[in-house]
Order: sequence, then C-alpha cells, then structure tokens
Amino acid sequence: MRGSSTVKNYTFHLFLFCLALVTTTLAGAEWMAAKPLLVVTTQWRIIRLLTDQQVLNGLYYSLPFLGVLTAHEFGHYFTARYYRIRVTLPYYIPFWFPLLPTIGTMGAVIKIKDRIFSKKEFFDVGIAGPLAGFIVAIPLLWYGFTHLPAPEHIFTIHPEYKKYGLDYASKVYQDTGNSTALGKNLLFIFFEKFVAPDPVLVPNHYELMHYPYLFAGFLSLFFTAMNLLPIGQLDGGHILYGLIGFRNFNRISPIFFIIFIFYAGLGIVGPHTPPDERYWQFSLYAAYLYVVFEKITPNTQLALMLTATMFCLHMGLAFVFPGTKGYPGWLVFGLLLSRLLGIFHPPAPDEAPLSTGRKVLGWFAVLIFLLSFSPAPFLYE
Repeated sequence: MRGSSTVKNYTFHLFLFCLALVTTTLAGAEWMAAKPLLVVTTQWRIIRLLTDQQVLNGLYYSLPFLGVLTAHEFGHYFTARYYRIRVTLPYYIPFWFPLLPTIGTMGAVIKIKDRIFSKKEFFDVGIAGPLAGFIVAIPLLWYGFTHLPAPEHIFTIHPEYKKYGLDYASKVYQDTGNSTALGKNLLFIFFEKFVAPDPVLVPNHYELMHYPYLFAGFLSLFFTAMNLLPIGQLDGGHILYGLIGFRNFNRISPIFFIIFIFYAGLGIVGPHTPPDERYWQFSLYAAYLYVVFEKITPNTQLALMLTATMFCLHMGLAFVFPGTKGYPGWLVFGLLLSRLLGIFHPPAPDEAPLSTGRKVLGWFAVLIFLLSFSPAPFLYE
C-alpha cells in the first residue's frame, strides 16, 4: 500500500510539472507572438490565432523559466534531504487562461513535513533555493543578452510599427492607455549596458516580454527577489533569522513589513482622488490597512493606530509631493504575507551561531536581493 501511495505521489508531481510546462509554453507563445491563442468573436465563435509552430516556439520561454524555478525548488529539496528532513517534491502551480495574459505559472512550492531543529538548518534550507535559482538565471540572462536579434525583429511581432521605422517608440506609446512594460532591476540594467553587444539591440521595455530568454530571466529574478524579502518564513526570512536570531528577527520583520506596505500604498489615496470616489476609495484602503496590520499586532488598538498613521502619511505625502507613487501590486502580496504566510519566524531549539562562511553567504543573498529586486516589476500604462 505504501509503495502504491508513493507512486501516486510521484505521478501527481509529474502531472503538475507537465501541466505547468504546457501552460507556460502557451503563455510564452502568446507573449512572443503578441496575440492570444484564442479569441471570441462578436458571434461567440472561438477562433485560434496561433499556429502550431508559434505554440511550439513558446518552449523558448517555458523551458528556461521552469528550469530556474526547478533549480530553486530542488535547492530546497536536496538540502532538506541532506539534513534528513521529510519534504515533498515540488508542487508546480499551472496558471493560464485562454483569453487573458498570464505567465503560465504561479511558481512552485515544496512542503516540509518535519520540524526543523536548528538555526543552521533553517538557514541552509532557506538559502539553497535562491542560490540555485540565481546560479541558473545568470547564464540564462547572459545568453539572452548576447544573442539578441536585429532591431528590425520587432516588426515581425508588430508589423504595424514598420511604417514608423526604428523610431517607432516615439510614436506608438503615446497615450495608448493600454501598454504593458517590464520594470527595471540593477542586474538587468547591468546586462543592458555592459553585456549586450550593442545598445541598439536592447528591446524597448514595452517589448521585452516578446523576447523569451529575457522575459524568462526577468521573471526568474522577480521570483528570486520576492522570495528573498526578509519577512516571515520566506526564504529571505529564514536567511535573516539565521543571521540575527529569533528575538532580533521578530522585532525587525514587522518593521520591514510596514515599510513594504508603506511603499506599496504610495499614491493610492490623496488630494488627487476624484471627489465622487473618495468615500469608497478611502474606506476600502483604510479597511485593507487594518486587515493587514491587525494580524501582525498584539491588540486592536495598535492595529488601528498603525492604520491611521499609515493612511495619514500617505495622504500627507500625496499633498506635499504630488505624483509620488509606489507599486499597488505589492499590496496583494502584502495581504498574503499578513493573513496566510505570516511575518514572524518560529524558534529553533538549537540557536547556535552560524559559521563565518554561512554569514558571508547570508550577506551575499542580501546582495542578490538588491540586484534582483524591481520596485515596480510590471507597469500598466
């Protein structure tokens, strides 16, 4: 019976991986071709827009992207197994809708089934994933930036740009109201300036998602940085906990979380809010702040005080510095951290200090976070 159960588990993990491979391939094909796989006509007929070859081209995106995610998760997995910690294989999370743009997956997770008994084990299991993923992401980005097609390649994706020539950027992004762009991080800027053989070859940031290796590399850095946030039981939380210990971490983690929410909410409310929308928008945002702070504070009074302080700070900054903006997309992740993942870290029975080598690796992980983090990863204009 146990052998049968094990086979079923392996089969399920393999099924999820194969399904994620299909969904990321479809998503990659859509981004590369700049059009969806399917559309629905006004007569409610479903029409397929992508050819078989265009769908297969999506593998140029899915294989490297899933490769980095797999390296990340198996970094955790093999380190946990090294310490004889019972752990599952990765659960890949497919995510694709036929009529909406997606990246094909929400990542992957593993489930640890045993208690972790030492700070060293928490640290090693936590840091192994980001390091493994980062090691794979760097050559992916290097290859992507050293094998860029000619600038005219964009005309095969957007034939409508051809009439403007290579100066299309000054024409096609003016007041479109429906443009998507990728943000910047320090590592991407480095590759653009020092690795790409010619700056002319580097795609406009509105078009980067059509270049599969660059898009896969960008998303790899995005997931790496998100996991390295020094909050709760994210990988970055495990690493910082290992560096500074239980007591100090659980004092600092809430501060990092508050700063994170403060940045994310910049520009949400202020004098610029239309008068007829102020009541519901202000009420909704205040309710959001209370919901995320209530879970991380010891009592209701402190949660209300934090909510009022944050709301007033955002209003005041919007008045003094009009146009200041954070990144509202992070508010969703903030809610997930507060209500589901948690921002505190459990103690380990063995709190022995880390070795010097591990401390160096820990601060190197902080450097990876700083190089990979995009304050506004996806821009919708």
